[in-house]
Amino acid sequence: MNDTSPEAEALQDELIQAMSPAERMRRVLELNRAVETIAIAGIRSLYPNASPREVFLRLAERKLGRELARRVYPELEALEA
Repeated sequence: MNDTSPEAEALQDELIQAMSPAERMRRVLELNRAVETIAIAGIRSLYPNASPREVFLRLAERKLGRELARRVYPELEALEA
């Protein structure tokens, strides 16, 4: 499914192509920060009493996947699901 008209998509492509590489990178970093902020809000919603470290660990698990996050941060094993 595509909810964007071909005209709007073409305009979006044109605007992106007009950006400098530095501007594109800045936009990517802004989007990444926004996604992380939303993820943290979701974690805090699910675990309102979580410490900052627990929030960090749960975010790492979302970013890295369960298996890798638990290898990198073994203390994740101690957290309840």
